[in-house]
Amino acid sequence: MGSNYRPAPPRAGTNGPGGVPRTADRYFELKSEIHRKLIGVIALDRVSSIPKDRIRSEIGRVVEGLLEDERVPMTTGEQNKIVEEVLDEVLGLGPLEPLLKEPSISDILVNSYDKVFIERGGKLSLTPVRFKDNAHLLHIIEKIVSLVGRRIDEANPIVDARLLDGSRVNAIISPLALDGPALSIRRFGRHVITSDEMVSGRTLMPGILRFLAACVQSKCTILISGGTGSGKTTTLNALSRFIPEDERIITIEDTAELQLQQRHVIRFETRPPNLNKEGGINQRHLVRTALRMRPDRIIVGECRGAEALDMLQAMNTGVEGSMSTVHANSPKDAFSRLQAMVLMADLEIPTKVVIQQLTSAIKMVVQVSRLQDGSRKIVSIAEVLGVDGDHARLQEIFTFERIGVNDAGKVMGRFQGVCAQPKILERLRIHGITVPPSVFEEVVEVNL
Repeated sequence: MGSNYRPAPPRAGTNGPGGVPRTADRYFELKSEIHRKLIGVIALDRVSSIPKDRIRSEIGRVVEGLLEDERVPMTTGEQNKIVEEVLDEVLGLGPLEPLLKEPSISDILVNSYDKVFIERGGKLSLTPVRFKDNAHLLHIIEKIVSLVGRRIDEANPIVDARLLDGSRVNAIISPLALDGPALSIRRFGRHVITSDEMVSGRTLMPGILRFLAACVQSKCTILISGGTGSGKTTTLNALSRFIPEDERIITIEDTAELQLQQRHVIRFETRPPNLNKEGGINQRHLVRTALRMRPDRIIVGECRGAEALDMLQAMNTGVEGSMSTVHANSPKDAFSRLQAMVLMADLEIPTKVVIQQLTSAIKMVVQVSRLQDGSRKIVSIAEVLGVDGDHARLQEIFTFERIGVNDAGKVMGRFQGVCAQPKILERLRIHGITVPPSVFEEVVEVNL
């Protein structure tokens, strides 16, 4: 599991040193008792200002005294381990801390207090990590949401939050979660995956990257479409690097995830209503506010509701080159979803007008997908040509063709251009950007 990953305490029925039975429940009781005694030694509300070495020594003293009182046989290594775990409880997020220290873990999924899964390399696996009980798990969830000024309780049983490193957190508790609290953490570490790393990881081929960079620089409005965990935000972060440094960018998100590298970036985040259903600020409000702040580009982290109308109007009234993501299985589905979102604004706009506005605003749709071997790929890039009846007319420019699976379980396929002369080239030419024809003839094989 890696150098920082620590195994869970012994399961019920195993023996500790000297053959003395020590169940997992007893182990958690011991940690809880140490935690309670620590409260009498250190004011936990001021613990952040206390040097970590001092806290460690105090915990060590409490551990030694408790083990002596309880006559619990424990080796020096086990004592050090329990000191570290109590430190995690006091200063961090308890049993989750070892997982959060592992950079290779992309998702942490807590189904219940005794079932914690992780995703590594696109694959899910069950870990030996566990919480003492549902109350322990709920305490950690409350600790997470309080860090961003939010709360979770029976009146507000669902919450979105984020960790200090930007990782996205979603939690749900009783009465909506029938088997106890559930928690998911989508990791966003300090390292932002670059476009070059996406090429080396075969998420896309060099020609696709060159073409997309040209589209961003020429202020094409780009919609990134894909399923959950397909890499939409990673792709959006990578493409945003091609936005010129002198442009003013405003980002709008429900939970801040984007990590733009430019110097002229203003970040907005929505706010849920309070217990009296007051004070909530949604994406639609923030889009309207952004339009009053002279943006060169607006980036909406994920378009999921009536804010699609305001974003659409912004794109059609001078804020070109904006970008957003949407949950959809194909470029055509992405337009259908956006159309439904615009109609959620309840302004009785004719469907044909909505489609015309969408096709006028959006120039390119990038479809990303997570394949069965866990790898992420840009599987399609389509340009928007106009309206065909009640639907958007799209033309695919690049595609990833899947062929099969090799002996190692890796998806085999090839990236290739499927349109030698896309209409978007004229826009690029006007902006003084040239993309060589060889880009659209390139074929890159993967795992063949």
